[in-house]
Amino acid sequence: MDSVTSDARAPLSASADNGLKIVIVGGFGVGKTTLVRSVSEIRPLNTEETMTQAGESVDDISEVRGKSATTVAFDFGRITLDTHNILYLFGAPGQERFWFLWDRLFSGTLGAIVLVDTRRIDESWYAIDRLEHHGTPFIVACNDFGGPPHTPAQIREALDLDPHVPLLDCDARSRESSKQVLITLVEHLQSHYARHGAAAAEGALHSPEPAL
Repeated sequence: MDSVTSDARAPLSASADNGLKIVIVGGFGVGKTTLVRSVSEIRPLNTEETMTQAGESVDDISEVRGKSATTVAFDFGRITLDTHNILYLFGAPGQERFWFLWDRLFSGTLGAIVLVDTRRIDESWYAIDRLEHHGTPFIVACNDFGGPPHTPAQIREALDLDPHVPLLDCDARSRESSKQVLITLVEHLQSHYARHGAAAAEGALHSPEPAL
């Protein structure tokens, strides 16, 4: 599919007053930077650096031989949902040596996308573990790298996914596909927070009244 990168620096609407932070995480080379680039309405801010031979002894590039640059801090993009709501997208670096940044990126995050390369599915475990540790709702999107096909049930079992966690396929190069990932996440967040809000209200309703 076509790759789309916006060069326009779209002005932020004066009525936009609700910024929603979304983090995109996953293993090394799964397409996080590509997804941010494809869907952002502004030219994304990124911290990509050229990969060198020296880095081969630190980062395992055996499965990403065609990769020539890598994110060393985070990617940032933006997409407008409506006149009042803006999604701010943060793509986290995938190398293990930068995982210490993830906890800071998760601060204030409404929800997350775990991007998965099904040829290297074990590299997604840490991302899911950290999100569950923080109690951050997330969805899982399998980026298409042309590997052997897996059924959703096989992927869910391999990742030990909760039944409530949405799982979908995507092509991070495609704007439409990446938009569908974001739509799925927003719908999941609406359901998640409505469910947890209702549970909290139910708990408050049945809690004993405080003594005076």
